[in-house]
Amino acid sequence: MQYDIKQGIQGLIFDLDGTLADTMPFHFRSWKIACGKFGVDIDKSFLRKHTGAPGWIIAKEIIKECKLNGSVTADELLEEKYKEFYKDQHLVKPIMPVVEIVKKYYGLIPMSVGTGGHNEAVGRTLEITDLAKYFDIIVTANDVKNYKPHPETFLRCAEKMKIKPENIEVFEDGDLGLEAAASAGMIATDVRSWYDSKW
Repeated sequence: MQYDIKQGIQGLIFDLDGTLADTMPFHFRSWKIACGKFGVDIDKSFLRKHTGAPGWIIAKEIIKECKLNGSVTADELLEEKYKEFYKDQHLVKPIMPVVEIVKKYYGLIPMSVGTGGHNEAVGRTLEITDLAKYFDIIVTANDVKNYKPHPETFLRCAEKMKIKPENIEVFEDGDLGLEAAASAGMIATDVRSWYDSKW
């Protein structure tokens, strides 16, 4: 796919899960298994609605939605989820139409990753997909107080890249992230139609 960034763009921010790396089928599977251990189920629409939110926020939403109050904590549910996710994480593949943009502009303009993922999982995914070498600036859910759709993640990236928000293009696959990019005053590009997602 041939893609040229918008005119006037001086920096790029990429979401990770579902944007740079095809992790979402594995995240969904691991949430399903974790929920099953506590006798509940979630569907794809639930996870899509929360795409871009940190795992502990999703865990709290599951507990609320499935009325699990008292039977499991968000930390316990999330621990089970990550246990399952790490079993399959080595199978994660990069999303090539987006990665091609990374390779095209690497070394030409600043780039960063702005994700709602957990620090450890993010680091592993970037290594597995061979993308870590392209990014010196990575902002995860562990680095901010406010999560997508709040713009803090992307504004922190902009600050580290030393570029004004209006001169940044953000690549995203989640509604929360697209909203965050718009709130930050950045150009938001939805990559969901660029590849065939299996989840």
